[in-house]
Amino acid sequence: MLSWTMNATGRHNLALQESELPQPGPFEVRVKVNAVALNYRDKLIIEGHLPAVFPLIPASDMAGVIDSVGERVSRFRPGDRVISSFSPQWVDGKRPGNARDGADAALGGAFPGVLSQYRLFNEAGLVSAPASLTDAEASTLPCAGLTAWFALVEEGKMRAGDTVLVQGTGGVALFALQIAKAQGAKVYITSGSDDKLARARALGADVGVNRLNGDWAQQVLKLTNNQGIDHVIDTVGGHNVAKSVTAVAPQGRVSLIGVLEGADVTAPAGMLLLKSALIQGIGVGHRRALEDFVRAVDATMLKPVIDSTYPFEALSDAMDRLDSGPFGKIVVTL
Repeated sequence: MLSWTMNATGRHNLALQESELPQPGPFEVRVKVNAVALNYRDKLIIEGHLPAVFPLIPASDMAGVIDSVGERVSRFRPGDRVISSFSPQWVDGKRPGNARDGADAALGGAFPGVLSQYRLFNEAGLVSAPASLTDAEASTLPCAGLTAWFALVEEGKMRAGDTVLVQGTGGVALFALQIAKAQGAKVYITSGSDDKLARARALGADVGVNRLNGDWAQQVLKLTNNQGIDHVIDTVGGHNVAKSVTAVAPQGRVSLIGVLEGADVTAPAGMLLLKSALIQGIGVGHRRALEDFVRAVDATMLKPVIDSTYPFEALSDAMDRLDSGPFGKIVVTL
């Protein structure tokens, strides 16, 4: 079988390597990988901005079909369609980890990733794929989709009639838009592109705000008659968090998801105190929430937005497109 591997950081160190087909042991299944969705996290790891264990097979998000099972496997059988769980050891409840090191025990970083024609998984690290999605669509759920679901539904307890602000038009942002609309929320979206705002409105966004036309937070306050936003999905980080705090409603939530503007964030403490607002980091989510999300996808017929797909051998082209600010997800097909 073939896998994309790297022994050190840097995109130039990515190489296709051939190896023997692995055989599943007890509690393990072998998956024929059919699609891999790329995330901004993958770019950061490949380029050395986030830690990883080498040698490494990158990427965390895949969809495929189980073609062989080991002894004592009870959750799946050959022929089952599955998707990966981003943090395979986090099944439910409190996240594993400690205060010093955090908890980045995820695929494509601490654990080998999924850019491989076949991969062994412990059966606990997989979830049944949505019946309503293709493998390419299903592959986008484990990180971007679950992150949006975890922020809005699992942690945010979003209700019909709530307001949601989504920043940008990447994978997490568009999932948040679609999830929020399916739950009956009113969605505001920011972008620096009028064309992308129009495409977001076509997906159901209620209000588009061009962040290049002045202070977007002040625009949002004006549009909401100074009521602010119940759920702010901050995919930018850095100094942008201060604007998110400005835009959030009293007792609202800012879900910090991205670090495009930097890993060190700033926010006005006085405004946080006066609003009693919550800033919460969202590190994707657990398997049980992913299972909930899969059921919701099938029930609401949510269709992930795929910007473009690339063949397995064209990973470099897919990474280039990831750099360019796509509208939705980039998927590598096998």
